[in-house]
Amino acid sequence: MKQEGMFERYAIFQTGGKQYQALEGKTISIEKLEGEPGDTVEFKDVLLRKLSEKEVEIGKPHLDSPIKASIVKHMRGPKIIVFKFKRRKKSRVKKGHRQEQTIVRIESI
Repeated sequence: MKQEGMFERYAIFQTGGKQYQALEGKTISIEKLEGEPGDTVEFKDVLLRKLSEKEVEIGKPHLDSPIKASIVKHMRGPKIIVFKFKRRKKSRVKKGHRQEQTIVRIESI
């Protein structure tokens, strides 16, 4: 629970064509990155950084200082089923897909 006067610093960054919210110490699942678990990565496409209740930095289009994170592990996401059929033609195609993901821990924003 948040108490009155408590505030969380966060940043919004972009990688793999998607945007994510970064909170210090939290882990997030993003599109697959190159590297081994334990390696550090930097995200340079920082769009927004909120440092305090009244202090917000907005990039035009990006901010100068990057976000630092470390790779926790690589994994695959849940299976997505793709089913296509054409009625009255006896045509059915069932395919499955699992997207590669990387779990990263945000070190500093």
